[in-house]
Amino acid sequence: MAISSSRSTLLVILLLLTTFAAFLLPSSHGAHNHRGRPRTASHNYRDALTKSILFFEGQRSGKLPPNQRMSWRRDSGLTDGSAMNVDLVGGYYDAGDNVKFGFPMAFTATMLSWSVLEFGGLMKGELQNAREAIRWGTDYLLKATSHPDTIFVQVGDAKKDHACWERPEDMDTPRSVYKVDKNSPGSDVAGETAAALAAASLVFRRSDPNYSKVLLKRAIRVFQFADKYRGPYSNGLKSVVCPFYCSYSGYQDELLWGAAWLHRATKNPTYLNYIQVNGQILGAAEFDNTFGWDNKHVGARILLSKAFLVQRVQSLHDYKGHADNFICSLIPGAPSSSTQSTLQV
Repeated sequence: MAISSSRSTLLVILLLLTTFAAFLLPSSHGAHNHRGRPRTASHNYRDALTKSILFFEGQRSGKLPPNQRMSWRRDSGLTDGSAMNVDLVGGYYDAGDNVKFGFPMAFTATMLSWSVLEFGGLMKGELQNAREAIRWGTDYLLKATSHPDTIFVQVGDAKKDHACWERPEDMDTPRSVYKVDKNSPGSDVAGETAAALAAASLVFRRSDPNYSKVLLKRAIRVFQFADKYRGPYSNGLKSVVCPFYCSYSGYQDELLWGAAWLHRATKNPTYLNYIQVNGQILGAAEFDNTFGWDNKHVGARILLSKAFLVQRVQSLHDYKGHADNFICSLIPGAPSSSTQSTLQV
């Protein structure tokens, strides 16, 4: 089920594009082409945005809230974490599975937050739903990082889960718990988790400042763990996370990505200096045109390019050039266009 387990990753990326299209593209009613003739659009992007966010409610694990819109869903996974005497109730199941994979879940939270930060002012009635989707994920990530220098990165046995397709309310497969720590590090999943918490802290900075501070404080601690104890999480957990969510691209991109989000969230020069000193080592100049749960280089470049353009951080100039190359590769017909292989799912 490797293909089905990647749907949430693709959906989050599409959510960014859908949000943009929903509010910046003309609707099908009264739209005209450049010569003034009416034209018809066959896609309702506002409805697509609504359904994209609603999707995540169907993936919720744990004790569901009274305002749960998918009423056919019920509580599930209420003892998650008990195998290691830790509370890991909540979070999201992965696509059609009943496993909670921390690596792509954290990426999902980061991307949902990014969509709100960039387009939240245009989401209107969906903004609160988007915030709730983010918070459902970050509440779980706070639980998963509650122990210093430890992250609980997975709940459920993927191989046994994939052998039987059943509703989470009825699942009888093992709820095994897996973790990374200083003896078996996971800089990739830790770096992504730090990015998710930092990005979400920006989302809630005005609407819930206390929660925002909790998220940012935890993001800082988790990033320190990611950087101090380096190594890909699939080294120690290969039999558990592979081939589902192996860290194929290594952990360097997540360290750069996490530092970029912490730089944006804190404005602390420590992170800018970290990026300047470690950027090349972490693959900042490598050419790649994929962006997804595994490889974050492109996302980091675009994020840092905005810091150069908006905040005038001159030392980040080179990231704009790399980002320009990637954006040009998305434009159909451009010499470097590679739209067939851009989104990594």
